[in-house]
Amino acid sequence: MLQILPRERRRKAKPQEAPANPAKPNPSGSPPLVGGAMAMDAERRQAELIGQFSAQAAALSSAPQLAALVLEATSHPALFAFSELLTLPALSKLAGTQYASSLDVLRLFAYGTLKDYKSNSGSLPALLPDQIRKLKQLSVLTLAESTKILPYDQLMQELHVSNVRELEDFLINECMYSGIVRGKLDQLRRCFEVQFAAGRDLTPDQLNNMIDTLSDWLGTSDSLLHQIQEKIKWADTMSEVNKKHQKEFEDRVEEAKKSIKADIDIRGHDDFLSESGGIMDFEEDRIRPKRRRQPPA
Repeated sequence: MLQILPRERRRKAKPQEAPANPAKPNPSGSPPLVGGAMAMDAERRQAELIGQFSAQAAALSSAPQLAALVLEATSHPALFAFSELLTLPALSKLAGTQYASSLDVLRLFAYGTLKDYKSNSGSLPALLPDQIRKLKQLSVLTLAESTKILPYDQLMQELHVSNVRELEDFLINECMYSGIVRGKLDQLRRCFEVQFAAGRDLTPDQLNNMIDTLSDWLGTSDSLLHQIQEKIKWADTMSEVNKKHQKEFEDRVEEAKKSIKADIDIRGHDDFLSESGGIMDFEEDRIRPKRRRQPPA
């Protein structure tokens, strides 16, 4: 747990990092998770909870029961994704009834923040303490989407927290321990440095923007793939041309070798005949009687 220092000592305080795996009792008895394993386990848990609530909704028929299910889902301490519940056909039965506001509450938890609730509290039912806590957690996730350095003053305003001690306790106990965020509490700079934050549901506008972005990426990828294929074709063509030139060169070299060999063979035969004739001339000259020189008169 982060220790809050007295004012006269707080000036020398260094940023403190909340442990990636805080020492909090684990009711399941399984070993604690860190890093990517914790994120994967959280996603798996979200999928399981969404499946459970979807099955329960499909089995209900009355509006009061469905409204109670929405209240249970938005109060559940481990559920942070709600857009899939909004698309359930069973919950559409709430529209046009006195429980229609439950759909607005579910939509608030899927896309909104505590600030949105305060701005529209007149048209929404009063939230339970568990729902308020959940909405504060979701508000932290929304802030972490845009920046990784969250000033304490901004957090206290968004979460309606009156002091730093209460804010840091909330970030540690309700956000870090739950695994939805990891980061450092910097008392000197009065900010929360986010290292990891779970993602929230995408709004329809965000989803459309993502589809447009992916479509642009797909178009760029197709164009790049076409260019690569053209380069490959050009490389294959040049490879065949080089092979042809190499074959022609090798053939010419082979022909040159054969021509040189033939010349050597022919020239060697003539040299042999020339050398034999020279020997015969020497022998004839040796056995020919020599004339004696006459003495001078």
